[in-house]
Amino acid sequence: MPSHHHHHRSTPLLSATAASSSSSQSFVSKLLLLLTLLPLSLAALAFVLQWRGGGVSDPTIATSAAYSRWAPRGSHHEIFPGMETFSSLSPKSHSSSDCINLGRTSSHSLPYYGDWKFGFEANLRPKICITTSTSAGLEQILPWMFYHRVLGVTNFFLFVEGHAASPNVSKVLESLPGVKVVYRTKELEEQQAKSRIWNETWLSSFFYKPCNYELFVKQSLNMEMAIVMARDARMEWILHLDTDELIHPAGASEYSLRQLLLDVPSNVDMVIFPNYESSVERDDIKDPFTEVSMFKKNYDHLPKDTYFGMYKESTRGNPNYFLTYGNGKAAARIQDHLRPNGAHRWHNYMKTPNEIKLEEAAVLHYTYAKFSDLTSRRDRCGCKPTKDDVKRCFMLEFDRAAFIIASTQTEEEMLNWYRERVVWGDKDLRLKLLRKGILTRIYAPMAIIQGLRESGVFSSVIANAPTTISKDKFLASIDSSNSSRVVSPTTHASRKIGRSRQQQTSARKVLEIETNATDEAAAVPPLSPPAWTMTTFEQ
Repeated sequence: MPSHHHHHRSTPLLSATAASSSSSQSFVSKLLLLLTLLPLSLAALAFVLQWRGGGVSDPTIATSAAYSRWAPRGSHHEIFPGMETFSSLSPKSHSSSDCINLGRTSSHSLPYYGDWKFGFEANLRPKICITTSTSAGLEQILPWMFYHRVLGVTNFFLFVEGHAASPNVSKVLESLPGVKVVYRTKELEEQQAKSRIWNETWLSSFFYKPCNYELFVKQSLNMEMAIVMARDARMEWILHLDTDELIHPAGASEYSLRQLLLDVPSNVDMVIFPNYESSVERDDIKDPFTEVSMFKKNYDHLPKDTYFGMYKESTRGNPNYFLTYGNGKAAARIQDHLRPNGAHRWHNYMKTPNEIKLEEAAVLHYTYAKFSDLTSRRDRCGCKPTKDDVKRCFMLEFDRAAFIIASTQTEEEMLNWYRERVVWGDKDLRLKLLRKGILTRIYAPMAIIQGLRESGVFSSVIANAPTTISKDKFLASIDSSNSSRVVSPTTHASRKIGRSRQQQTSARKVLEIETNATDEAAAVPPLSPPAWTMTTFEQ
């Protein structure tokens, strides 16, 4: 009896357990079904979205939108040079290096402009131009030019001769928008011989001398013409730079020369950029713009006690603190009566310009950055390698010494001299001067130019240049190419701007008796920085 009652009580328990087990199996089955169907559904959805476009934005459009946040105000060209789609360029313009897309980065701090043609909007202010006198090749001119385009320069007035005037180079330069190429022809020299500054006393002490003095006069005459061209092009600022110089617009709210000059007060006529000098660490530099990052700072940007206290260690036995000039370059506001005042400054016939000197921005001078610069400078000048004759040819002491070394020493002796006088091979000394602020590291130009090169800008420009030039331009280029060849010192000195010796004598008499109604500021030549003591340069 007791067992019978126990059997009746256990039956409901077994029934409940079976029901619970069945329910659990059903839940697991449904969960497995859900987990199976969910990935299949997502995969199907992804396929449909991909097939129909699904409203997913084009990554190039997203990139453009990101760049628009960093483009200068008033500019609608936001994409980094070279980021244009391949279909927008001629197929012949591409090589393997053109495929590198440098724009896909998460951080941007530079005001890059649009495609390589750099079409600036009419309302982008201020309008800036650069003028130069050069005989360099494309490997130097193109990086120099496009770097300054990135900084906001819109127009270039290039006075070319030598290699720069050869057909293969000039056809590329003439194909670029905003670039005016002027060849040094006999017609140009005759025109400049009638110019106003030729018959004024402020430049007269540089006339009829060879080499650097001749270059200085050419630069001044070319600058005078460039002012007229700049005014016709409605430019607002003009700079004179050599093609071994880059503007470093430090101190502006963005790495932009346009922004730097936009912030200059309206009553300022001239802005002076103190120069920094390249300080190479190797003797095998091939491309200074992308291989040199160390520079010696200008006296104007250093505390006096630091400058004079470290003067001896900074010069390393050279005649001056800098190898070459130390008085910077200047930008001038385009206005009436503007004239050049030598290659380093501007002046005004009617007033003394109101000028300011920038406390952070500088012009980076890549001088003697390559060992080959020793011989290339020598080959451009027909002077004798004597102490007396080099004074007639060169204004600065180091240029004189370098010319004598390059003219009289063997290749090995020249290299040893270059390592001792130019290359900063002593690591401990470098670190000491870097800590003191005499030397500094500047990477922005290197990064910008390397980025331009890798993005295919330079190769695209060369590939898209016309294959031929007109007969007149060809003859002008040949004439100009021949004009920079070294000739005998006597002929070289008498050849100035196409004048005969009789014309020179007549002009000199006029200069001696002519008095100007206004005081003329003498032309500012390349000047060395202040010296602590008189130093003797031993070769």
